[in-house]
Amino acid sequence: MRIEGADEGPVGAIEGAIEYEALPSGLAEQVAALEAQAWPGSSPGHDPALAPRAVLLLDADGRVAASLALLHKPVRLADGRTYRAAGLSGVVTRADVRGRGYGGRLVAAARALLAADPGVDLALFSCDRELVPFYEAAGFEVLPGTVLVGGTPADPLATDAPGLDKTVLGAFRTGAADDEGRADRVRAAFTGIRVPLYPGTIDRLW
Repeated sequence: MRIEGADEGPVGAIEGAIEYEALPSGLAEQVAALEAQAWPGSSPGHDPALAPRAVLLLDADGRVAASLALLHKPVRLADGRTYRAAGLSGVVTRADVRGRGYGGRLVAAARALLAADPGVDLALFSCDRELVPFYEAAGFEVLPGTVLVGGTPADPLATDAPGLDKTVLGAFRTGAADDEGRADRVRAAFTGIRVPLYPGTIDRLW
């Protein structure tokens, strides 16, 4: 699905919200190769239970210039409420086109997709501290004091674990007449807490 209103410019088109299982084999192989270069030794792909969807930026020749995955999971907080969360994962740009703003354009497009998705209450993910300005420029915001607890309850991995220097970011749906107040309530619910994300053993931490 081509993102409506995407500025194609010299690099081609942004294709978004494609189910991983529905990716054409040629694109899937390119995404796997990009991820393998960025994270040597990791296994390609994502847990099907997280309903992974690909967002791709294609160059003028139709090759993948940048890619990321949107992962989805309901999160139940201590207040008993369940929120439909989506996170960014596997954000990577092809080595020969880095430094041209393609990654930022892709991440901004992903945020727009999530904001328009009525099945998502919030975007929620973590990144290395030095990448915070990159994601803030795309419209995400830091959630002060928030910690994501990934992995499983039996084998957790938290963003404040020793050796990790992660910051948690989020984005909240707005637009409809009654959305602004709800966005504030969801933001407050996820700020300054330990979030029991528990995405499993494949995508251990977003």
